[in-house]
Amino acid sequence: MQWYEIVLGIVLILTSLALVAIVLLQEGRSAGLSGAIAGGAETFLGKSKGRTVEQKLVKITKVLAVVFFVLSLVSTLVVLFLK
Repeated sequence: MQWYEIVLGIVLILTSLALVAIVLLQEGRSAGLSGAIAGGAETFLGKSKGRTVEQKLVKITKVLAVVFFVLSLVSTLVVLFLK
């Protein structure tokens, strides 16, 4: 293995672990009955603060997904064409 294959592999693994962690940090979309009951308190007690954190997590997830896709494609092309 060449050094760039090792570096790409390590970066790909770190990106995938970060993507999994960020996805697990996000709240579920369907909170069910408990979400409907607690939803009224959230609107009064600062729903916008939690919403901005959730929006940041969604944005980070999108960026990490694109980075993961590009790294996967680049590492495949490197293995196919540079050996």
